[in-house]
Amino acid sequence: MTPDAICDACAPHGLMVMGGSGGRVLVGCDVGFWEVFQTSPEYSDGAPHPLDRWSKRIIGGIAGHFGATTAFPSDGPPYAPFIAWAMETGRFFQSPVGMMVHDVAGLMISIRGALIFDTTIPDFPTAATSPCDSCADKPCVAACPVGALSAEPPYDVPACKGFLDTDAGADCMTRGCKVRRACPVSQQFNRPDSQSHFHMKAFHPT
Repeated sequence: MTPDAICDACAPHGLMVMGGSGGRVLVGCDVGFWEVFQTSPEYSDGAPHPLDRWSKRIIGGIAGHFGATTAFPSDGPPYAPFIAWAMETGRFFQSPVGMMVHDVAGLMISIRGALIFDTTIPDFPTAATSPCDSCADKPCVAACPVGALSAEPPYDVPACKGFLDTDAGADCMTRGCKVRRACPVSQQFNRPDSQSHFHMKAFHPT
């Protein structure tokens, strides 16, 4: 079993290996994911939680192919410690606004599940430093219109959701969080606005 073999199994579904540590592999949305998901039965069947159901079907199938088990962020309580798992991979870091940042996806992180093997998988790539270390301007810091995010918790969820209910918040609601969009690495990751809108509706149903 190699990281490349797992990457190859994920790629046709618009998924990527976002990091791995030991026998645990974190799988998330890659560029091109949205086009794949939009053709799925879960996207159009009108039942609740389409992305969670799609993730369990697709990642469950990949796990079965490799003889692995799975864990998903939506399962719980108790919830699996996905943030701790992410930080252990050496590819996720804390950004200046508190949210995790990924070496490839920037702030556009969408971990859909974990593959869990009973043996250690060697040679997972890591990032030597956070992408924020070489970001001189740090545009994410001043991007939030209501200052809901900062390096120190807590994240001001009521302020964020209150702003989304205003006319001024329509841009965030339809195109995605301005803080995430401000990240130069996120901009290179090329997430469609319609995908961001889908995630925002899940975060703040209207």
